[in-house]
Amino acid sequence: MTDRTTPRSPQSPFRTALAALSGTSIEWYDFYAFATAAAIVFDDVFFPADMPTSLKTISAFATFAVGFLLRPLGGIVFGHIGDRVGRKKTLVITLLMMGLASFAIGLLPTYEQVGVLSPILLIVLRLIQGIAIGGEWGGAVLIAVENAPKGRATFFGSFAQLGSSVGALLSTGMFSLMNLFGEASFNSWGWRVPFLASAVLVVIGLVVRTKLEDSPVMDEIHAEQKKNELGKKQGAVSKLPVAEVLRKDWKTVLVGVFSLATATGGYYVVTSYLLSYGTDDQHLSESMLLNGLSLAAFLELLVTPFLALLGDRIGAHKVVVGGLAGVVLLSIPQFMVMNTGSVVLIYVMMLAMRFVMSALYGPMAAILADGFAPHVRYTGISLSYQVCNLVFAGFAPVTAVWLSSLAGGAYWPPAVALMAVSVIGIWCTLRLRTYHRQRVTAEAPAVAPEPVAVGV
Repeated sequence: MTDRTTPRSPQSPFRTALAALSGTSIEWYDFYAFATAAAIVFDDVFFPADMPTSLKTISAFATFAVGFLLRPLGGIVFGHIGDRVGRKKTLVITLLMMGLASFAIGLLPTYEQVGVLSPILLIVLRLIQGIAIGGEWGGAVLIAVENAPKGRATFFGSFAQLGSSVGALLSTGMFSLMNLFGEASFNSWGWRVPFLASAVLVVIGLVVRTKLEDSPVMDEIHAEQKKNELGKKQGAVSKLPVAEVLRKDWKTVLVGVFSLATATGGYYVVTSYLLSYGTDDQHLSESMLLNGLSLAAFLELLVTPFLALLGDRIGAHKVVVGGLAGVVLLSIPQFMVMNTGSVVLIYVMMLAMRFVMSALYGPMAAILADGFAPHVRYTGISLSYQVCNLVFAGFAPVTAVWLSSLAGGAYWPPAVALMAVSVIGIWCTLRLRTYHRQRVTAEAPAVAPEPVAVGV
């Protein structure tokens, strides 16, 4: 067997970036399939028919939210494995977990068939999804960022982020296709097809990821581990990465959480909640809104790499701050056009909002990665991202429905909340840049793996 610390030829950054993209696309496809189904069909399938509509909607979104409860746990567990053993191994495990859980959702019995057992089983599978996605993001980001050429980490890191738009595009596209069979067929069996189809995608993702090599940063970490084992060096590698992160980098984690709030929680406000608001409150065509979300996801797929390239050129933090400012400006207009019923205006605003959100979502992977030392980087970025998802994203649709109900069904409370979170995000993104510079200055005398150098 070859020593795992033996130097090897670097693998193509495009190959690793595409491998990260393929895996995250499948994981996010499964994830958004659940989010879409929770918005339009789970309330009728998994809950009693005599339950009030608003309560069923909140209950359906609650099943979506519970998956976020275990995402930090997934980040800690797989972050530990990823920092100590390697990024690649975690990516194979998380993909299998996510795919099997999604396939099982497509086979679940309805409330009419088994009663309360139906939503219980749905929640269990959703929790498994939460653990899997909690460990997926950090590994996919790092396998791309740590294999990137110097000064290009923002661009290559954005490929892992593109999995979100690819997954959303595939998911909404599948649901739009199933809607063509009619409402009765869709509610009976059509909604199951997107979940069952994920099995094919998982097999493709596993083939790609099993052929992938780990990042060169892991070679450096393994070399340090070997020195520790031989007693030649002490303290270069953390035995418990989460403890070191919480002790030394808790400020970076906290600021990272709020800098990501709009990219995570805000995303579900402008997708899942927007879909629910448009169909339930404005009685707009479900197919029309799904098609609009598909177009928006396609736009995100096209523009994210270019915005990431811009981040490498002018500074990733500047691109993110510009995106957050755009969200502040568009939050209220996006909901205002829903009242007009104009398909053109609705689509234009969907596309505009997704464009500015692409500006803040794509570059954030590399910015966060630069905030932590290499030997605890997987754990650090996973904690930031997954705690953010727990606090902001998981309950975003439920909170949006609740805020709207307090104002008699008005759209402005969720829109104002999104604006406030985005303003806080601007400040926190600038603080991340400061913490990065402080860490680089403090570590300058030490011999350690180079930072990913995103030029923030």
